[in-house]
Amino acid sequence: MDAIADKLVLDDPNRDRWTPLSLVWKPHHNALTGNYDVNVLIAALEGRSYRVAWHDCRNGASSINLAEETLLGIMLNIPVRKLAGLWRGRHWVTLRRVSGVWYNLDSDLAKPKKFQHEKEVTEFLDCVISQGGQLLIVFHNKV
Repeated sequence: MDAIADKLVLDDPNRDRWTPLSLVWKPHHNALTGNYDVNVLIAALEGRSYRVAWHDCRNGASSINLAEETLLGIMLNIPVRKLAGLWRGRHWVTLRRVSGVWYNLDSDLAKPKKFQHEKEVTEFLDCVISQGGQLLIVFHNKV
């Protein structure tokens, strides 16, 4: 991921307008938190021949065809508050279908959470959207 972030920095057409702080607070990777921005995640997925599409959250989660054969998973970027609400940030969470069953693979959970049915997935996604979350849909490239 570091190599992808570094390449994005080198390819940035606005690099000449950066400030000295840009060397410390890199645009695609926060060394302090370890977080990467969405451009790094998309480049990593596309580098492995996956297709990534932003979900238009105005349409709600019911517009996502969870049974789509080429659908690999859904990446969520959700707002979070930590340290008694003193620190606000965002957290990446992945939902993935394995053998027809959807799982929440949030790293903050002790173990993956199994969804009982697709309606539960849709309800969860609608809740994420209502709280300001953003969704990236990840597909296998059609051959």
